[in-house]
Amino acid sequence: MKMPCWHLLPHVRLIAVNDACMLRSAIFYLLKRHFRQETYYAAVLELFHDLSFNTDVGQRVDLITASEETVDLGKFSLERHRKIVVYKTAYYSFYVPVALAMRLTGVPDSDLTTSIQPYRVALSILIPLGEYFQVQDDWLDYAGTVEQIGKVGTDIIDNKCSWRINTALALANAEQRAILDANYGTKGRQQEWRVKKLFEEVGIAEEYVKHDDNAFRRITGLIGIMPEVTKVGELKREVFVTFLHKVYMRTM
Repeated sequence: MKMPCWHLLPHVRLIAVNDACMLRSAIFYLLKRHFRQETYYAAVLELFHDLSFNTDVGQRVDLITASEETVDLGKFSLERHRKIVVYKTAYYSFYVPVALAMRLTGVPDSDLTTSIQPYRVALSILIPLGEYFQVQDDWLDYAGTVEQIGKVGTDIIDNKCSWRINTALALANAEQRAILDANYGTKGRQQEWRVKKLFEEVGIAEEYVKHDDNAFRRITGLIGIMPEVTKVGELKREVFVTFLHKVYMRTM
């Protein structure tokens, strides 16, 4: 059964803002309760503070770029999309879980003998992996079925700053750009159909196949050259390989 968002309930409304603050505070309460005695406690706290800041930045950039009330495709670009994805999705979804595991298993910030910095190595692989994941998500919203993704895709009518629209903008001529300006982010099925038709005209499916292949090759290359063993700890290559193969060619 479909449930309304918490803040839309009549007895909640703006109280949801305080509820959100309480949930965030609960994270640090639980960390203090269970990990205060650990040597890595400060590093874990710092990681969660970074997570919070980065996600807030990504959400803010997204909100000022792609408002549902005011559509302005002049604010869109592939670079803007990349920044939103890195801060809003890739950091917390891919880097933070691995970095936490590294902290809990004693992997230090750097190996003075080899000058290897394990967390930077992990970040250099996991952020591109998060970007790869989000582009797939954007594509599935457009091309995936309800059975695959569990919902009807709404990125077009919701004015989302997705990979598809930014790639289409980069490929479109002046006439096609005018069609996108007139129809994208509009609450109408006819307008949504026109945008989808234009995506076909500019070859968005072919662009996605190329992007998917290039991203997979790039991340495979990054994993292949990573220093797996240092003097002070290990970076398990199979962890990154497992992440990559969970994302590669996914359909849901």
